[in-house]
Amino acid sequence: MDNLQISAEILAELKATADKLCAPGKGFLASDESAGPWLRAGNAEAAKIPDTAENRAEYRSMCYTTPGLSENISGVILHWETLFQNDAAGTPMVDVITKAGMIPGIKLDKGYDKTGIPGTQVGPLGHPETWCKGIDDLKSRCAEAYKKGARFAKWRNVLQIDTAKGLPSDLAIAEAVTNLARYAAICQSERLCPIVEPEIVPNGSHDIYACAAATERVLAAQFKALADANVYLEGAVLKPNMVKNGLAGPLADTVTVATLTITALKRTVPPAMPGIFFLSGEARLDEDNEETATLNLSKMNELFKQSCPWHVSFSFGKALQKTCITTWMGKEENKVAAQTALKNRAAANTEAVLGKYGTQESMGRVATVGTSGNIEQAAGPY
Repeated sequence: MDNLQISAEILAELKATADKLCAPGKGFLASDESAGPWLRAGNAEAAKIPDTAENRAEYRSMCYTTPGLSENISGVILHWETLFQNDAAGTPMVDVITKAGMIPGIKLDKGYDKTGIPGTQVGPLGHPETWCKGIDDLKSRCAEAYKKGARFAKWRNVLQIDTAKGLPSDLAIAEAVTNLARYAAICQSERLCPIVEPEIVPNGSHDIYACAAATERVLAAQFKALADANVYLEGAVLKPNMVKNGLAGPLADTVTVATLTITALKRTVPPAMPGIFFLSGEARLDEDNEETATLNLSKMNELFKQSCPWHVSFSFGKALQKTCITTWMGKEENKVAAQTALKNRAAANTEAVLGKYGTQESMGRVATVGTSGNIEQAAGPY
């Protein structure tokens, strides 16, 4: 149903943005970490890079100027800080991105308070269930971001699984999906195409079937909330978790991940939604999270691309950047090698969107840091 409060002109613009974001073979570079991306890369050596505004700007401008990156990346999600930063030559980051043939987007949630929703139980993240802050001044921030050059937005709400405690609770799901629906409607009123991101984190010891059940509950509630808020689905995209086992649960194989993920989506996501861009989610310390995320995505498209009504793609942060970061390490002399690492991983994910990654030949073209130096990434809101 069209949003009756928004003009036909704005609806057309929203749909045009969503369609561009869903260009064949392309996905998002999630570049919206509040601190240096290296602190969330889950690598012991990378975590030592000084976390300064100058380093963050230098690293991100290096990523955005990677030759040929727009062949694989349609949109770049920025943190609020980055939206107003310039590169070393004084060029605004949004201009660097647009000149490179990509669309700038903006993270608009303000994270969450770990004290959580009153009356909810503590989950595997070590705090109660939560909701994200930022609705009160969202409309003005949307207008400011659009004026600065952003054309789409992101809002992430976090949900936890603990089957013994009944998590995610009905209350937490209702809070999360209502929050996201309000955000999406406000974004669209200000010409920003919203990414709707209800993330069920993989922390915990649950099996993949518990994640599948929770994902279906959350997505069914999410699209009911979006409909109630008159959100124009053709002018929005979804960023869900993949259906995976808990980090401490029994490990599911790639085919099972792909099958249960697409099954959950087919049961809950309307065909009007143009694109689904997966977050990679945290991986076990004995997993290569870059390879795992790419292989999972490729298997989904290999097995189900012909039967899916949506563009099924990626919106990866660490799973695109980890080898890039550990190659760069804050040193100018490593710039070209780091850009090559980013480009190769982005190209691998384009192959995954086409369902063609995973052969010995395709995997052999992409260097990866693998599990070397793996540590738990920084947890919580960002």
